Amino acid sequence: MRHRNHKGRLSRPEGHRKALMRNLARGLIQNGRIRTTDAKAKYLRPFVEKLVTLSKDGSTHNRRLVFAKLPCKETVQLLFEQIGPRFQERPGGYTRIIKEGVRLGDGASMSLIEFVDYTAGPPKKKLTDREKRMRQLRRK
Repeated sequence: MRHRNHKGRLSRPEGHRKALMRNLARGLIQNGRIRTTDAKAKYLRPFVEKLVTLSKDGSTHNRRLVFAKLPCKETVQLLFEQIGPRFQERPGGYTRIIKEGVRLGDGASMSLIEFVDYTAGPPKKKLTDREKRMRQLRRK
């Protein structure tokens, strides 16, 4: 029976899914925001939020729990030293998902997933004439 097995599979075997989540979480923790598909962003959100909740309390046990999910020493250190204390007073909801439209190549719906207190980095690049024409064609 499939009771309470409500997570998607992302069309990947279990090992590939775990590796994908580790890589996406690592990118999000190191950069503060990443651009990915809607399905991956929705799958990533609870994974990262549990890690941030554990990192708010800097105990050795929690470090080991996080390291079991995310085996990258530098990322775990960044999570416990910078991100965890930043959300100390916040009871949850550390990430947000912003819809961005569709990817030009295959039409996949894209999203930006970022930490709530993320300060915007460099401004967006300007679109080339070809990209503008492609967007106009998509709207029609």
